[in-house]
Amino acid sequence: MKRTTTSMDTADPDGLRLPIKIDTTSNGEFVPVPLSPANRLGNRLALEQATGNARRTNQARRRFMISACGAATTLLAFNQANAAAGRVGGFFDLPADAAFDPLLADATLGGDEFIFDVQGHYVDPTGRWLAQVPEFARPFAGMPKAGCELGEGDAARGYLECLGPDEFVKDVFLDSDTDLMVLSFVPSTADAEPVTIEAADATRRIVDALEGSKRLLLHGRVNPNQPGDLERMDQLAEDWGVSAWKTYTQFGPGGKGFFLTDDVGLAMIERARALGVKVICIHKGLPLSADSYEHSQCSDIGAVARLYPDVTFIVYHSGYVAGRPEQAFEPGAGRDGVDTLIQSLVDNGIGPGSNVYAELGSTWRFLMREPDHAAHVMGKLLKFVGEGNVLWGTDSIWYGSPQDQIQAFRAFQIAPSLRDAHGYPEITPALRARVFGLNAAGPYGISADEIRGHTHRDAVAQARTNYQDRRDPHFATYGPKTRRQFFNLLRAGG
Repeated sequence: MKRTTTSMDTADPDGLRLPIKIDTTSNGEFVPVPLSPANRLGNRLALEQATGNARRTNQARRRFMISACGAATTLLAFNQANAAAGRVGGFFDLPADAAFDPLLADATLGGDEFIFDVQGHYVDPTGRWLAQVPEFARPFAGMPKAGCELGEGDAARGYLECLGPDEFVKDVFLDSDTDLMVLSFVPSTADAEPVTIEAADATRRIVDALEGSKRLLLHGRVNPNQPGDLERMDQLAEDWGVSAWKTYTQFGPGGKGFFLTDDVGLAMIERARALGVKVICIHKGLPLSADSYEHSQCSDIGAVARLYPDVTFIVYHSGYVAGRPEQAFEPGAGRDGVDTLIQSLVDNGIGPGSNVYAELGSTWRFLMREPDHAAHVMGKLLKFVGEGNVLWGTDSIWYGSPQDQIQAFRAFQIAPSLRDAHGYPEITPALRARVFGLNAAGPYGISADEIRGHTHRDAVAQARTNYQDRRDPHFATYGPKTRRQFFNLLRAGG
């Protein structure tokens, strides 16, 4: 595996980046949402307190930031800022002394869970998708990581190497505790995919070559309302060994999406059954455009789950709409967001523990900055979809390394008052372990114990161990952070 840095602490030598990244970054599927006053206060307090704690522990600020105490200091500062704003429905549950006591910090923020991230992305830096982009355009050039050493001195778009497979491996498997990831796809036509199935398989082989640990699984992208996609499913299953299908009900010709209950949606499900790959991942929430807003809602999920009990339906983003307030579910209230998923299940008699799963990519990343909303979303999903049916996903690389999302979830707790009022469960270590990876093992047909048996001793594990003494996480995010960056990305075809 190549490294993009030549010495320790080159990513942020002054230690000005926080290890828990609360910013306005979007995954490119929604307009960046400005930070609240509480978010801004939290970031300011975190930097001030990390500076003080670094001095107290006789460390350079950068060294402190990359320690567990740096992450603990940041989360505790967020608690302080949120409490000052009256946002106490959810919080990061860790002792105050964890800010400067490494053993206490690691006891909360470290862990040995099996972490299976079912939504990861990267950008193919030499793919044929670039032929669809105007010559003057520089897609993804505004992303912070696009200035890494891999891109220096190369061709006009050499910076894309900074977002390619080698950086993906470092971010995911060295700078985070992730064990296994599904490499997924973004909405696109077949000739304009930022990552093709061929490029995705090449990345899988890079990882597999590290003693064949099978750390990376692949989706097969299928939008059944596009010509040729249904027919292409046979090739994806037979030639590429995809583990599941990824579809965007919001995406299609002319910007018009489809419902799973439409003829094309049912045809896709029937073909998946016939091919024996009976796991379908459906992008819901985070509407891609006003024209497809209705197709981003989850009203069709319960109906197809009832019709096809032998098929597993994984609802990406859990139907969440970034920036919309979330509160306790009320049947028939007609609310947006996650409630559309729950209402669809209720309407179709689908209870917890069914063939419907809720995935957290981008959802948890956004909820980290909104603890009250986070408490309701996590509580509702665990209560109505099921404690065994919530799946870990991060939508990284858009948010950089997923380690901060992992650490934040390890510490997150729903306030007792909300648990008592709405029947939400306490987030225990056992429940976290299920969400982090054990829940996804069933749908994807893998044995967590078998995978961990390999990954604990493979070349990636060895590289991770060797890397610990010279860790250099960048603590940067990749996606657009402003409306201008977001719309420039759309215009560039990224």
